[in-house]
Amino acid sequence: MTLSNYLQCNPIELIIFDCDGVLVDSEILSKQTLLKMLSELGATVSDEYFYRHFLGHNFEHVTAKVLEDFSVVLSEDFRFAYRDALLEVFTTELKPTLELDSILKNLHVKSCVATSSSPAKVSHALRATALNEYFSGKVFTASEVKKGKPAPDLFLHAAKKMGVAAEHCLVIEDSPAGIQGAKAANMRVIRYAGASHLIHHSYHDDVHTITHWEQLEHLIS
Repeated sequence: MTLSNYLQCNPIELIIFDCDGVLVDSEILSKQTLLKMLSELGATVSDEYFYRHFLGHNFEHVTAKVLEDFSVVLSEDFRFAYRDALLEVFTTELKPTLELDSILKNLHVKSCVATSSSPAKVSHALRATALNEYFSGKVFTASEVKKGKPAPDLFLHAAKKMGVAAEHCLVIEDSPAGIQGAKAANMRVIRYAGASHLIHHSYHDDVHTITHWEQLEHLIS
């Protein structure tokens, strides 16, 4: 099925954007910061491991995986230190994904954010990139549901809050966990692979993938 036909199965009334790696080109910064701090604790994590086990998940999941696979305990002090380091690098280096602004300015359907990030992190990211004006009061985080991605809970929660049925939602995600969660919510999903951390990745699945926002231009017509 072509992307155009896929999107026309039912009218799209709501686009649910992930934040990290979709709205903002943050995953490469998060990866560099986290892997450096983990290496200082004796846990050497590869790029592939990061993509497979960390991308799209909340910090509780990351903590559990590091303990399981590296026998390293990530304390609350580590979590706070990582948060502070990340907020600092976001302030100076974080940027929106390329050409996103033109899409958001002309979007003719509802939109919101559903992210595994903490409320403080996503708020800082949107402010640092001047995207907060588009999503005021429309940001939903994993802290609001019982189970985060890859469970469908967060997407269903966002759709309910926005007053749109699941079959009329389109999720835009970069992570396997997010894509799995969107499918579990019976929503259409597109993989956005235009951010820095996915430049060299290839895909062998049935998920429609875009690398430039202009590929969704028909959604704003």
